[in-house]
Amino acid sequence: MRRLLSIEFKKIQTYKVFWILAGLYFVFLAAGILLAEFMINHIVNDINSRLPIPFPHVAIYYFPDVWQNVAFFASIRYVLIFPAIIMIILITNEFTFKTIRQNIINGMSKTEFLVSKLMIILLMTLVTTVILTAGAFIIGLSHSGFNEVDFFSRGLPFMTGFFLSLLCYMVYAFFCGFMLRNTGMAIAIFTLYSLIIEPVIYFLFRAPFMFKNTIYTYLPVNSVIRLTEYPAIPMLKKIMGLELQANVSFTACLIPMGYAAIMIGIVFWVMKKKDL
Repeated sequence: MRRLLSIEFKKIQTYKVFWILAGLYFVFLAAGILLAEFMINHIVNDINSRLPIPFPHVAIYYFPDVWQNVAFFASIRYVLIFPAIIMIILITNEFTFKTIRQNIINGMSKTEFLVSKLMIILLMTLVTTVILTAGAFIIGLSHSGFNEVDFFSRGLPFMTGFFLSLLCYMVYAFFCGFMLRNTGMAIAIFTLYSLIIEPVIYFLFRAPFMFKNTIYTYLPVNSVIRLTEYPAIPMLKKIMGLELQANVSFTACLIPMGYAAIMIGIVFWVMKKKDL
């Protein structure tokens, strides 16, 4: 296991594109989270200018709500697309530069090669979750202190939900990269499906003229972002009648995990049957 990780680290150690994209991801992630309250309250001000009784401003950085809010904003598909693109590039580069053949020639089995990529996914997800958890803790602490006795335990389910969201989404990218093996095509198709095609399908299934259904909950990308479906903002309940999440549903976690397991199984089967 250590040998496989060492090989992967050597590949990305001097790969500038990886570090630039990773840096951009954390910059956008931090900026989105830190500016979220300002942008929401700007919308509230706009709404209040048309109402006789104004809505109060929202505060999203206080314990225990900060955990859910940070997990929600970090799980938006437009943010998750960054690590997914990084993973697609790492996968497709193996075929573009023939390094996968060199690894096999040097004695690495196909199974070890795939396991090494999955280990990188797991490690990237774990590091990102730890950084996000530390950031949420610092933000919450700076706004509310230790007023909540169980402030950390109440945040654990949402941080776990984010971990699973990022992990499964990167496995989807892993699948797309291995199946298409072309960087431009894989990024284009994955981005097109994630950001355009599936949202259109989602709204079609929720349209009033459609038969009553819950099919949209089983869409691959939607099942990922539904783990933390709404931020902890009471005003959403008042205005839109939404039932705010109290926890991350174990049943909801099974759907993206099932997709991820199937995709990993397909990749292993294809790699076993197909020539490199």
